[in-house]
Amino acid sequence: MTTQVVSSIEEMRTHVLLARRGGESVGLVPTMGALHKGHLELIRHAKDECGRTVVTLFVNPAQFNQPSDLDAYPRPFDADLEACSSAGVDWLFAPSAEEMYSEKPLTFVDVEGLSDGLCGPYRPGHFRAVATVCAKLFAAAPADRAYFGEKDYQQLAIIRRMVRDLNFPLEIVGVPTVREPDGLAMSSRNVRLSPAERQTAAVLYRALEAAQSSDQTASRVLVSIARHVIASEPLARVEYIEIVDRDTLAPVVTVDRECRLALAVWFGKVRLIDNIAIIPR
Repeated sequence: MTTQVVSSIEEMRTHVLLARRGGESVGLVPTMGALHKGHLELIRHAKDECGRTVVTLFVNPAQFNQPSDLDAYPRPFDADLEACSSAGVDWLFAPSAEEMYSEKPLTFVDVEGLSDGLCGPYRPGHFRAVATVCAKLFAAAPADRAYFGEKDYQQLAIIRRMVRDLNFPLEIVGVPTVREPDGLAMSSRNVRLSPAERQTAAVLYRALEAAQSSDQTASRVLVSIARHVIASEPLARVEYIEIVDRDTLAPVVTVDRECRLALAVWFGKVRLIDNIAIIPR
């Protein structure tokens, strides 16, 4: 099928509301484009569970802390549209920045607490921008379900809490991380890695697995295990490695319930994040 490209908020909202009034459920997959297998897995879940599917493609300027990072973000629109058509997506919502922010915004969404740790201190304002643009996308395409990958676990937790607190009539569905054969989490940033950095980046999953497979329950020990594995690769520069509660994202001292081991590591100029479930044995 050919995916219909929509650039107007009003038109997108009309398509979704007409579909729902006609008895069809609608799944929403928010993206910033540069679609890869991870995005395609989100789309597959949406199509399996919903009658119609919307993929959004909007590179949100407010999410980037550095202009150079925004400028370097890949924008292969034709390839993204082809991927959507091949996957059977009904609508690709691709608004301009002027459409999404027709005037200087005075209203923002802050999810306190969940935004404070992990990536929060290193990316000031990032999660406010994410929550705000997602709220706008949920209004532009008022779907039944929205699909997010677990790779961006802090983002997923923040969006879930925002939807709950603000009473959005929307189910947030988390989809397990899709990985390369060597374990590296699929990410649009991976294409910016040099060949040596790409080979080295597989250390992230090895570190996560080493901690997950340990029978230790002290967070400091598990973090030390992951840090030791990453230290074996000189091209990797750790920003943080932390173990947090699955729901609140608060740091935990002892793994006595399901938690998440999350990390952010730099390879040259590319920052990668990943996480894994840590469950007490």
